[in-house]
Amino acid sequence: MNWDDLMNWDDLKIVLAVARERTQSAAARHLRVNQTTVARRLAAIEQALSARLFLRVDGALVPTDAGMDLIERAEMVEADVLALEASVAGRDAGASGTVRVTSVPILVNRLLAPAVPALRRHHPDLRIELIAEPRSLSLTRREADVALRLARPVGGAALARRIGTVAYAVYRAAGDTTPDPPWITYEEALAHLPQARWIHRVLAGARPALWVNDAEGLLAAVRGGLGRSVLPCFVAETVSALVREGGPEPVVERELWLLVHRDLRPLARVSAVLDWIVTTVRSAEPDRCGEVGGPDPA
Repeated sequence: MNWDDLMNWDDLKIVLAVARERTQSAAARHLRVNQTTVARRLAAIEQALSARLFLRVDGALVPTDAGMDLIERAEMVEADVLALEASVAGRDAGASGTVRVTSVPILVNRLLAPAVPALRRHHPDLRIELIAEPRSLSLTRREADVALRLARPVGGAALARRIGTVAYAVYRAAGDTTPDPPWITYEEALAHLPQARWIHRVLAGARPALWVNDAEGLLAAVRGGLGRSVLPCFVAETVSALVREGGPEPVVERELWLLVHRDLRPLARVSAVLDWIVTTVRSAEPDRCGEVGGPDPA
């Protein structure tokens, strides 16, 4: 197999997009081309290399050994291209282009998305893609450019900065007068989360009323009167249908970490998005549990 037959960066981008998005349609959306273009170019790449790069497994495209080899090489080329782009663009260039930001759904839906208009007012040529994803997407593999995470990062090539904390408290539906409401918690796969561990200690072996796999599901279940749970204060306290149990002190606090690939950090568009996220977090004051009330954002 001669990799020198495939040195076109546009072709490598096709391979990387398919590897990261797992389907041709998703890769096409990411690249802003149609699916036919992705399928045709991927077939041409495989023909040029005389090698199958992906196999379809349970509806997803999974790299073969040859595909993994090419993906590794393509990521090296990508790193060089990004470094060159960063050195040429510099920090003084205008903030334009696309930045992909990932975080867990509750932070994307309730913290970042509502603040996008403020970012666009200051940087009208900037296009932001918000990826609400429970799992931690890879910045090294360019699944995202910037990540906002609820845990201290371990290893990796990303630059990381702690920008705040998120406070959690216990909430129930405002109309729920049950003396001892049942608990709603995370499913077993998420039992390691600090808020899930706190609920587990309180349950002391008792069976919860419901398991969910996302904080948005917790919020919906509590609002629906199915029980009580631990929710982020900056979200729950804007929902008039909820009341907090206990005093103003949070029962759990989690660190907020902002991550960016070191090769992208000097870009003006990335710098603008990082500053916007920090400002948004400070304005929302997610580390506080104030008075319940206010408009319902949902």
